[in-house]
Amino acid sequence: MEIDVWKTALLFAAGVASGWINVLAGGGSILAVPVMVFLGMPGPVANGTNRIGIIAQNIAAVTGFFRKGFSDFKLSASLAACAAVGAFFGANVGVKLEGVWFERTLALIMVAVMVIMMTGAGQKPVEAGGKAKNLLLGHLLFVGAGFWGGFIQIGVGLIQLPILNRVMGLDLVRANMHKVFVALVFSIVSLAVFASQVKIEWALGIALAAGYAVGGWLGANAAVAKGEALIKKIFYLALAAMAVKLLFF
Repeated sequence: MEIDVWKTALLFAAGVASGWINVLAGGGSILAVPVMVFLGMPGPVANGTNRIGIIAQNIAAVTGFFRKGFSDFKLSASLAACAAVGAFFGANVGVKLEGVWFERTLALIMVAVMVIMMTGAGQKPVEAGGKAKNLLLGHLLFVGAGFWGGFIQIGVGLIQLPILNRVMGLDLVRANMHKVFVALVFSIVSLAVFASQVKIEWALGIALAAGYAVGGWLGANAAVAKGEALIKKIFYLALAAMAVKLLFF
């Protein structure tokens, strides 16, 4: 693609917004990927190029959480290893898939997750700083989350958060702390698969990545400063907006 200043600026702005939403809730890629398609990228190319931004965003977010005193690299690494396996297979499917049906499937999944979250089905109050539970089930579910992340990326944070919060019993700030580390690892795996099979737009991807990094850093600091109340609001808004976008537009 021809590289113009306006394209670079547009992708940077989309990256800032996407990175901030991704760290606080998930679904931010629903902004970045359509922008790349609008600029003329084929679906698989946009899907792959988006991973450059995701990696940059999560490096910034992991750093932001760590500097605020939030880290548990042992659990993050074991969850990431499971997700990376799923991401490898998911990316090999995603690199070949085009059309609208996978978008409609995603929308239905997002609606289902939103209903579960808003109704509080099976949820108990989570004490901040509590230890993770249901470790085996959580790790198995992260293989599936990684598959989705490798396949399309869009909305994977909305899948990770319920696993970490509702299944594993982590408060939403610590759930986000693990989420960004896991996403960093499986996104590297996904990008490698896409780069081996489609032409990644590296220059535009770097502009997007710069925006993602800024948004990720801002999001990590907002998550720690504002806590669960802000995260819940943005989580529901991201879910609803994504479902409407994919089903009707």
